[in-house]
Amino acid sequence: MEETGTFPQLTGTSKSQYQTMTQTPVPRLITRLAVPTVVSMLVSSLYNMADTFFVARIGTSAGAAVGVVFSAMAVIQAVGFTVGMGSGSILSRLLGQQNTEAGNRVVSVGFFMAVFLGLCIAVPGLLFLDPFMLFLGSTETILPFAKSYAVWILTGAPLMCGSFFLNNILRAEGRAAFSMIGLTAGGFLNILLDPLLIFGFGMGTAGAGAATLVSQAVSFCILLQFFLRKKSASRISVRCFPPARDVLPQAGRIIANGFPSLCRQGLSSISVVMLNRRAALYGDAVVAGFAVVLRITMFVASVMIGIGQGFTPVAGFNYGAGKYSRVRAAYRFTLKSGFLLLAAASAVLFLFAPQVIAVFSGQREVVAAGTAILRWQCAALPFHAGIVTTNMLMQATGKTVTAAFLSSNRQGSFFLPLVLVLPAVFGLRGLEAVQGVSDFLSFLAAIPFAVSFLRKLKQKEDRN
Repeated sequence: MEETGTFPQLTGTSKSQYQTMTQTPVPRLITRLAVPTVVSMLVSSLYNMADTFFVARIGTSAGAAVGVVFSAMAVIQAVGFTVGMGSGSILSRLLGQQNTEAGNRVVSVGFFMAVFLGLCIAVPGLLFLDPFMLFLGSTETILPFAKSYAVWILTGAPLMCGSFFLNNILRAEGRAAFSMIGLTAGGFLNILLDPLLIFGFGMGTAGAGAATLVSQAVSFCILLQFFLRKKSASRISVRCFPPARDVLPQAGRIIANGFPSLCRQGLSSISVVMLNRRAALYGDAVVAGFAVVLRITMFVASVMIGIGQGFTPVAGFNYGAGKYSRVRAAYRFTLKSGFLLLAAASAVLFLFAPQVIAVFSGQREVVAAGTAILRWQCAALPFHAGIVTTNMLMQATGKTVTAAFLSSNRQGSFFLPLVLVLPAVFGLRGLEAVQGVSDFLSFLAAIPFAVSFLRKLKQKEDRN
């Protein structure tokens, strides 16, 4: 169970942050937290797009390899986000209760767990690299490029998991600006290193992987130093560990709270594998088209994720502090802002889809496939606002079962059946439409949960 109670003796950094999170007007607070987070997410997406952009210059199969290895990166991200979001969800509520000692225990256990789990991904992945890449959807022509890229990504898995964890903790504390510094520094370094290593040193796809590894290591070091220099509200140290008998229960509680993220990120990895395997039936150009569109839509969707991660600590802090009207106001503001931004971006991408795809690939087959895929996804992209905001509301307030269900819909409950059925009925056109249809159905499924929970918050508010 979570430690509860209030601790009015808090001073300094923790007390100041508590006052900021529970007293600043909601629109101003979310905007303040969301802007650096959006910048961080955009830069992160931008350097993923840079890999796609530069590697695609090598050839169609090389470009498709980025899409294949993305599934492995999604697994790494799933682990980092599961532990990071799980720890962060607990931490923000504990900070709302002004219980920093319990928060330090959660963060310390979570950090070492994230790094260890990253190592558990790296070792088997490297030992069984060929079958792993084939399982992820690589064809024989794509395999050499995928292997040379993946070996660097898997080597960096422990650092990447640690980096994702630290980012989420800083955001949970309401210190999104620190998170932005770490991500943007690594991101810009990746963009600079990509052409240098891929073409300048003639490393090909291996150069893109090496650039990603170096940039992630730099981000990790920058983020960790905020904790070591005590610039954060929480602390990371083995001295903060709970008694040995409580370590595993603590880890279990972190995983339970992060389970919605595991559903979201883990199913995302599975869905990309399924998509790649289906797309491979239509040739390397279609696999490459999906790889390009995935990076583009991730870039746009990262705006909503960034806004949502600005919203999450606000919801967690104020829910823990019993300020339910602020939680409701934060939800409404986030939903409206996200929908308007995504609708504008989707309209532009829909109209200029061929030109956008052509930036990443000059090959006619890839542009044709990518244009159709991108337009289908643009039609449903604005509905991400409802999906993401509702999901993060549930996770931030500890409603893990509901959050896990909602997280499973977009890339699981709806996507996995659709990726089998729609192509079987409509061929390639059905495959192109799968993600868009899944997104819309996921939005519809989230509505009743949001309405019910907000109504309960209003009742609690009235009783107080």
